[in-house]
Amino acid sequence: MRIVILGTAWPYRGGLSAFNERLARQFMAEGHEVEILTFTMQYPAFLFPGKTQYSDDPAPEGLRIRRVLNSVSPLSWWRTGRLVRSMKADLLVIKFWIPLMAPCLGTVARMARRGGTRVVSVLDNVIPHEPHFWDTVLVRYFVRSIDRFVAMSDSVLRDCGRFDRKAPKVLCPHPLYDNFGEPLPRQEACRLLGLDESFTYLLFFGFIRDYKGLDLLMRAYSDPRLAANEKLRLIVAGEFYNNGGQYAVLERQLGETGRIIWHTDFIPDDKVRLYFSAADLIVQPYKTATQSGVTQIAYHFCKPMLVTRVGGLAEIVPHGKVGYVCEVDPQSVADAVADFADHIGDEAWHAALQRNIETEKQKYAWSRMTAAITKQ
Repeated sequence: MRIVILGTAWPYRGGLSAFNERLARQFMAEGHEVEILTFTMQYPAFLFPGKTQYSDDPAPEGLRIRRVLNSVSPLSWWRTGRLVRSMKADLLVIKFWIPLMAPCLGTVARMARRGGTRVVSVLDNVIPHEPHFWDTVLVRYFVRSIDRFVAMSDSVLRDCGRFDRKAPKVLCPHPLYDNFGEPLPRQEACRLLGLDESFTYLLFFGFIRDYKGLDLLMRAYSDPRLAANEKLRLIVAGEFYNNGGQYAVLERQLGETGRIIWHTDFIPDDKVRLYFSAADLIVQPYKTATQSGVTQIAYHFCKPMLVTRVGGLAEIVPHGKVGYVCEVDPQSVADAVADFADHIGDEAWHAALQRNIETEKQKYAWSRMTAAITKQ
């Protein structure tokens, strides 16, 4: 088929770009003709919470990426819709993650459908983590422009059903992020990051926003059992998308100064494997969630995980098999981390955990995602 992917891609950075580019490569590997249409402007600068939207990396090799869509220019939406129609694509794939994008993406989708192109949306979220009063109107406009939905968690599938009862909807979990290279020996990764390999490292990874619960994790980390463990350290690796000062204040209040390793610049793709190769436990203490790409990076690097019982996280991380599912509560998180620390020297326990991770990760092949998207 001739397939167009509409959404974030290089020169923009982050998980949305990584997803769309990896999806394009999978479609190409299956013999389809693929082009990505991305933004000339994704967010106006005053709406973007981070330092920059753009990647420093060179353009990805082997992908056709064209910058055409301005998220706030209706004329650009019309031009992009005309372009998709002129391409005579069999399939238009749209990753949807935030209602702010509903007008531009929904308008292009409507124009593409009038030209005979089938439109499928892969849903990150329907209801955003940080909601606004206008979300319902915008989401309704978008979902009514789509022929088929692929949701990556049960909670998103249910949310989509609130807005549309006609279009087919299927569940397909987030595939593995296997595009960050192969794991490094832990000793080498620690050396490259300037870490002492004799320590046990908890890793909180990704953009730091309120709903991701870093404050909850810091309170858990101050638990006396964990504070007494001189060989346990927390690494926070990711850029602040909110007020970073609040965490510095909390760190002092909890007496954790010196026990948390802060790497709060954006982590480029070529450095991701260093953090996951060095880490012992990936910790996601989210207060709300649908699914997370971080879990799928952890699976790729065969790392055990701790997640909270929100959204679809517990669906992806079976408790006791590949890690821990906790309540959204510092005590519950602390109990799980303490249990993990108690098993650090138990080789048989860790070997069983690794076998379970290797088995579980087989569920998340990219071929399953492309099959869910292309199914008639």
